[in-house]
Amino acid sequence: MSANIPESWIDWAYALGAPDVSGVMRQSPEDFFVDEIPAFEPDGEGQHVLLHIEKRNSNTEWLAKRLARHAGVKPSAVSYAGLKDRNAVTRQWFSIDLAGAEEPEWSELEGEEGEESLRILQAVRHRRKIRRGALRGNRFRLRIRELDGDIDALRERLQVIAEQGVPNYFGEQRFGHGFNNLQRAQGLLAGEFRVKDRHKRGLYLSAARSLIFNRVLSSRVEQGSWNRLLPGERVMLDGSERHFEYDEADAELAARLSAFDIHPSGPLWGRKGWRPEAEALAIEEPILSEMGEWCEGLERAGLDYARRALRLAVRELEWSIDGDVLEIAFALNAGAYATTVLRELIRTA
Repeated sequence: MSANIPESWIDWAYALGAPDVSGVMRQSPEDFFVDEIPAFEPDGEGQHVLLHIEKRNSNTEWLAKRLARHAGVKPSAVSYAGLKDRNAVTRQWFSIDLAGAEEPEWSELEGEEGEESLRILQAVRHRRKIRRGALRGNRFRLRIRELDGDIDALRERLQVIAEQGVPNYFGEQRFGHGFNNLQRAQGLLAGEFRVKDRHKRGLYLSAARSLIFNRVLSSRVEQGSWNRLLPGERVMLDGSERHFEYDEADAELAARLSAFDIHPSGPLWGRKGWRPEAEALAIEEPILSEMGEWCEGLERAGLDYARRALRLAVRELEWSIDGDVLEIAFALNAGAYATTVLRELIRTA
């Protein structure tokens, strides 16, 4: 970590306290399974082919380029809703724009090579391409091995998380290996260098916004308000980018909060946008002031201000513990991280 980025900035608070059970994650790719929940059903016709692919030990961007080569189209003709972990077994949708081109034999892509494998689960036509973020969410099935610690306490945490959710932190993978994306973001925002690659530039800017959000969320966790509405709150609709001003006189909001229909929110920094007020603003202001140069840099970069829910509902949660192995399955909204859930449960290696 750069000496210019304090360690305290990446030491985020736990809602349930630091876990006292340890375990080993991803001994094999099969220990981390992800299945996308699409936001729409394919039309069955159109110039785009939607491929539902199961991949093992394969990078999403690399696979997208491979699909383009196989179809004889430009890389820009291939799109997907979101990036998926490489060291995992994942199922996700890709779209390939075949306007004026003949459809290739997709099964030729299937097979195994070393530790990588690929299966085509479905190929269907659609009128529009898949756009980034066009997901309802993801389902996860994970296996944590070599558990060591208080297993009864782990069971209690699982029950609490099923009922209360977890703080909606951006996962550490957002910040790059060793938080390197933050170091590059700091230099980029300070104008110390330019990044021509649009994808890398986006990664660094996203890392900067995510750090500001995580620090605000950590402050709310420390104060016990990450899962309740404060005066001046911008209230976030579950699974949506929409938010509205908290009306303390609206008696229905308490019930909606309990039902995970709405959540308190934190900032994704940028230009313009509706900001919180009163007590909610007072919690954010010290962090925003401390990171003023980062905020100004994000505004200069042209990013628009948005909000993100502080609380994450962990739906369809099921688990079993057999000896020293935890198997856990759950569904999360798009943009949420499975590692954020595991963070509250287990110290992983």
